[in-house]
Amino acid sequence: MSLKILDTCVNCDVCEPVCPNEAISLGEEYYIIHPDLCTECVGHHDEPQCVEVCPVECIITDPEHVETRELLRRKYQVLTGNS
Repeated sequence: MSLKILDTCVNCDVCEPVCPNEAISLGEEYYIIHPDLCTECVGHHDEPQCVEVCPVECIITDPEHVETRELLRRKYQVLTGNS
């Protein structure tokens, strides 16, 4: 599954630099996560780093982009060229 940043985001800027896939960027009003790039840090870390650092706990699993751990691993492989 991809993650999603809720509108309760305070734009504190801590999530963007910790994303290994550069899936997080500043949207019009608050940060957003691009689902095609988000692997929930599978392949990089044990836990999603953005969730770990978010001080307002506004990052959730996106119900519109459901993916299994295996699909996330495959996405990681495609994005990084690692097999």
